[in-house]
Amino acid sequence: MDDFDDQDGMDPVFATQARARAKRPPLYRVMMFNDDYTPMEFVVATLVGLFGKTTDEAGRIALRIHRRGVGVCGIFTYEIAETKMIQVLELARENQHPLQCMIEPA
Repeated sequence: MDDFDDQDGMDPVFATQARARAKRPPLYRVMMFNDDYTPMEFVVATLVGLFGKTTDEAGRIALRIHRRGVGVCGIFTYEIAETKMIQVLELARENQHPLQCMIEPA
């Protein structure tokens, strides 16, 4: 009898071990910080445009940033979080706003 009875031709023990070892990638928060110069409308537009938030969600996050000094824009894998952060910083710079954004492990 063949040891490879699984439909895809893999040894069932090896396939189970491979699935057990597969880990989800770590996640990172993308955070924006409050400043006295960036208009709230710009923050809302950025959250809608870059993070796919609804206007209501973006408004709530923008208020949280304003009141608490920081707000979470989204949680992503490292590469996506880093890309979003760079997009926020570039968009802010292009529009001459000092908006700050960073990522941290979730």
